[in-house]
Amino acid sequence: MKIFPVHNEEDYERALEIVEELIDAEPATEEFDMLEVWTTLIESYETRHHKIDLPDPIEAIKFRMEQEGLKEKDLA
Repeated sequence: MKIFPVHNEEDYERALEIVEELIDAEPATEEFDMLEVWTTLIESYETRHHKIDLPDPIEAIKFRMEQEGLKEKDLA
């Protein structure tokens, strides 16, 4: 399997497919080493092109409260 840089969405999708094939690799194998290389390339691309902004802290608390079925009085 030839390693290539992840420059665009097409490369990114191909890299994700490769990781999917390698995901069950056993540690200390060549396949596991390749999995680590590909995940590093993918993480680098995602950091540059798929940024996820941090949520507003208040909205994050409200969202978590909703998930847990909590009311404001439960926090007191």
